[in-house]
Amino acid sequence: MHIIVVGCGNVGQTLTQQLSKEGHNITVIEEDSTVLQNVVNSYDVMGIVGNGASYSIMKDAGIETADLMIAVTESDELNLLCCLIAKKAGNCHTIARVRNPIYKKEINFIKEELGLSMVINPEEAAAGEAERLLKFPSATKVETFARGRAELVKFIVDENSRLCNRALKDFPSDLKKHVVVSAVSRDGEVYIPDGNFVLQPEDEITIFGSGRNTLNFFKKLGLPTAKVPSTIIVGGGETGYYLAKQLLDIGVKVTIFDKDAVRCKELSDLLPQALIINGDGTDKDMLMEEGVTSTGSFVALTNLDEENIMLSMYVKSINPKAKILTKVHRVNYGDIIGSLNIGSIIYPKYITADRIVQFVRGMSASKDSNIETLYKLDDERVEALEFIVKKGSPVIGVPLSKLNLKKGILIACINHYGEILSPTGDSVIRDRDSVIIVTTRTGLKDINDILEN
Repeated sequence: MHIIVVGCGNVGQTLTQQLSKEGHNITVIEEDSTVLQNVVNSYDVMGIVGNGASYSIMKDAGIETADLMIAVTESDELNLLCCLIAKKAGNCHTIARVRNPIYKKEINFIKEELGLSMVINPEEAAAGEAERLLKFPSATKVETFARGRAELVKFIVDENSRLCNRALKDFPSDLKKHVVVSAVSRDGEVYIPDGNFVLQPEDEITIFGSGRNTLNFFKKLGLPTAKVPSTIIVGGGETGYYLAKQLLDIGVKVTIFDKDAVRCKELSDLLPQALIINGDGTDKDMLMEEGVTSTGSFVALTNLDEENIMLSMYVKSINPKAKILTKVHRVNYGDIIGSLNIGSIIYPKYITADRIVQFVRGMSASKDSNIETLYKLDDERVEALEFIVKKGSPVIGVPLSKLNLKKGILIACINHYGEILSPTGDSVIRDRDSVIIVTTRTGLKDINDILEN
């Protein structure tokens, strides 16, 4: 598809990198010529210096023949104006990043009146991911497939776990039937495991299964499955607000620290059920006074990555049972953070880009691909893809053990008319099933691509 991306900030660059890698024809528009040149050189895309809300700039970018325009500048109003011009000039699909919560109540009106295909709020999306993790505290990541019927869950193997030092084929029968272990991250390497793969302490594993089976799996391992009872949030920005609101709605006790007195007054009015503290969340005495040693979870959401990381490390040291979430903007910290064992990391730019990329894949599905859903895992080294199986596919009716799969591919889950199956070697894929594949390979566009030629 021909896609125009307006804005080359963190999200814009992440989108450009991902979409160009998937074979789309990308044109980027950016006012800063130096930033634009770096993007053009890095990802081999077309670039135009200018304001994306300019009709002439849009025409130069090829808006009249474009399939999609994505506006992800720092300005909500500019993004919406870009979408309006793109819709009128090219009648293409449009996506806008809109951050201001004032627009949230009016978002349906804005989408309808401007003809937007999608509106994404980065802070709300990040809060949604944080809420899923706090509802399932044993996990480091939770995503859904098969329209919510199947779950991808990541967690760390403890040295006392029933899974530790066992080959996958030797799992106890009461565990084996519930989920499929689809990927393992160990010492910076990622593996697609076979039955002989032996799990070790501190491995981060990815499992697939139905929501009920995943829950049963964690219960049998003796891991917590209920939502956290309480949380302390340091940072009362928009992400903190959205997260607190979602947690209060499900009965979680919420305490928020923020240094800005005016913001604290706003939060008190918006969230009367929460305890709002005007103070420095990095003040250890203040944290201790508010019960940080006994809280069920701790979320670091300041605007400074280093502050968030240090806070999370400190809380982990004095309250090792707490669920820790840490917001990080700079992804080049990934390797360092991974060695610190401070719980789940929230990358706002990746979350926003992932949501947009999923929409793009949905558009592509009707053209040249059969991908329903796709998530990137383990610093983009692993893909989890969901395909709809069409009549005539060579995978239909053949036991999985008989399929000649390419190396680095695992069939993790089968959705048969709403029934979520954790496949074995005897399982068979049927016409119109949706099948979830986990792979270290790239470029798969159809279920048939998993087979050796």
